[in-house]
Amino acid sequence: MFEKAIVALATPHKNEKIDWDALADLIEFQIENGTNGILPCGCTGEAATMNHDEQIDVIKFTVERVNKRVPVLAGSGSNNTAEAIDLTQRAKDVGADGALLITPYYNKPTQEGLYAHYKTIAEQVKIPIMLYNVPGRTAVKISPETVARLSKVPAIVAIKEACGSVDQVSKILSLCDITVLSGDDALTLPMMSVGAKGVVSVLSNIVPKDVADLTKAFHEGDLNTARDLHYKTLPLVDAMFIETNPLPVKTALFFMGKIKKEFRLPLLPMSSSNEAILKNLLEQHGVLS
Repeated sequence: MFEKAIVALATPHKNEKIDWDALADLIEFQIENGTNGILPCGCTGEAATMNHDEQIDVIKFTVERVNKRVPVLAGSGSNNTAEAIDLTQRAKDVGADGALLITPYYNKPTQEGLYAHYKTIAEQVKIPIMLYNVPGRTAVKISPETVARLSKVPAIVAIKEACGSVDQVSKILSLCDITVLSGDDALTLPMMSVGAKGVVSVLSNIVPKDVADLTKAFHEGDLNTARDLHYKTLPLVDAMFIETNPLPVKTALFFMGKIKKEFRLPLLPMSSSNEAILKNLLEQHGVLS
């Protein structure tokens, strides 16, 4: 279920509320261009600026709009285990096909604490779970050995690896057969070369066909096409992180005419100089045509 190109979907806002019309259009844009799965309410979706009811509303809306055309993987993690259980159960109740659970942030649990956190959620909510390893945001990293232990828990089926290390993926897959997806667009092809099955992608928000085609080409053994798409999209990947995600990707979607340029505090619009750099790159790559 979790393979190839899954978009970490941005959440559009209008007048400090969710822009439901724009969200519907973003979902259709993804499906029309071959995206294999949709993730609402991840880091790119600004879940950290939503209250829990909003978060579940976005997940429910996504599930209903997708209407089983592709899997929906709901961001429902927390640094509070009880809260993560509640959010994940609510995501399941509104029809999500799986849950993405970020490592607990701020409180920096030990490896044993990480194991207990995920195992407890997986035992209490019967839904396929993807671990999310992103130490740049959480200050804690799941070790390959802990991933291997967790892979023996029946509901834990995948991991999004966003620690920026192909070696981490190699070590995980040397210890267990859990499904690995890249959490770094720049490393999608390198990670797939050592056994990852695809990507949970920020870049897919703006060029979904390229991301879907790259992962599809690799799965079909067309390495030349996959490599060509890797190099074609690399400048756009860099542009997506010229400032903190999701500022660049939402600004790009604004330039593309798909959403309003609106963020929730503490996020603010990009600097004018970086906006100009971003717009120029989008123009060079034909994204604004």
